[in-house]
Amino acid sequence: MPEPLAAPFPADGSALMLRLDALAAFSEVAGQLTRRYLSPAHLAASAQVARWMGEAGMRVHTDALFSVFGRYEGQAANAPAIMLGSHLDTVLDAGRYDGALGVLAAIAVVAELARRGQRLKHAVEVAAFGEEEGSRFPTHILTSSALIGAVKAELLDRRDAAGVSVREALSAAGGNADDYLSCARKPGEIAAYLELHIEQGPVLEKHNLALGAVTAINGSKRLSVTVSGVAGHAGTVPMPERRDALMAASDMLLAIERLAASEPGLLATVGQITALPGAQNVIPGKVRFTIDMRSPSDAVRDRAHAALLAALQQIARTRGVGCEADTYQSNPATPLAGRVIDTVCAAIAACGQAVLRLPSGAGHDAGIMARQCPAGMIFLRCKHGISHNPAESISSEDAELGLRALLEATLRLDRELARMP
Repeated sequence: MPEPLAAPFPADGSALMLRLDALAAFSEVAGQLTRRYLSPAHLAASAQVARWMGEAGMRVHTDALFSVFGRYEGQAANAPAIMLGSHLDTVLDAGRYDGALGVLAAIAVVAELARRGQRLKHAVEVAAFGEEEGSRFPTHILTSSALIGAVKAELLDRRDAAGVSVREALSAAGGNADDYLSCARKPGEIAAYLELHIEQGPVLEKHNLALGAVTAINGSKRLSVTVSGVAGHAGTVPMPERRDALMAASDMLLAIERLAASEPGLLATVGQITALPGAQNVIPGKVRFTIDMRSPSDAVRDRAHAALLAALQQIARTRGVGCEADTYQSNPATPLAGRVIDTVCAAIAACGQAVLRLPSGAGHDAGIMARQCPAGMIFLRCKHGISHNPAESISSEDAELGLRALLEATLRLDRELARMP
């Protein structure tokens, strides 16, 4: 792992880009960025972010699920907080800006407030959430869900590809999964949540705009599917007598694609698939795959989900195999708070930028936090809209605009919330 880094962090784009590069060095895999929840790379990156928070003038603590929080007090002790932040985990072979941008920009905002000697009516709290991507465990957006008290104990028994449960990984990291309820915050403790994030899409670039105000976050369903056939010798079982789990799964994958294409705005992705026993000369007896289904309309997504389950069972019957589909997560489409959206728009305009309002097709911690408090997001343009990919790219100039907009939105939100009864 990289050595701990310590340096002044002025609020400008070039410094932010250097800090993003430094954080990207914390990876499980040499030559690429892979930082899964509770891996040694994730824990080391979290420790480094905690040091940066401390240097910026914050009081730092790590919760029971290894999210890191830094608090910069307001004018009055124990004031409700405006929370800024994002997540530190990544997908496999990731880009360096997804999640990390929001965390490090939030630290830079607090560092700038501290440099000015400025205290707001609210505290400012920076959140570096531990798990958002679901890249290790099937527990997408686990840690922000824990903050709002929306995690059930059975979720901690979910296992990664190596058979390690969240509970076991927490124990190996020195934590105790039974303390997860302590992550939940009391109502009113967080006055608002604001997240700076790369767009992960092409809309801002097409409009030649650096920044956008997010209006809503698409809903999603995530499924784990197991297809059970009969393994057999590749050279002796006649084709008509086979119960090939992989061939059945292939039919299912094509049906998923057809279903997604039948509804405007509906998206479905099979991102993981495993065929067992995985030998060249053995008919696959079992196949596991995942489904990620999204739509801005809950009604469309729910209708498609029901049709999907029916289609999977029909294919299984036709193919003579078993099929179990576990819908382990369902997130409704989430509108963000109008007053926060308006504040973000005003902040973008104050930075000399034209204002565009747009929804997010990707899920974010902001969508979870919106259930607890008024929440908003600032999108930052990324090159060609590419994300979840090493080619993910932003410019230093845009990074500085994003940082300025986040600071301006925080100041305006502080004043706006203080005026409310």
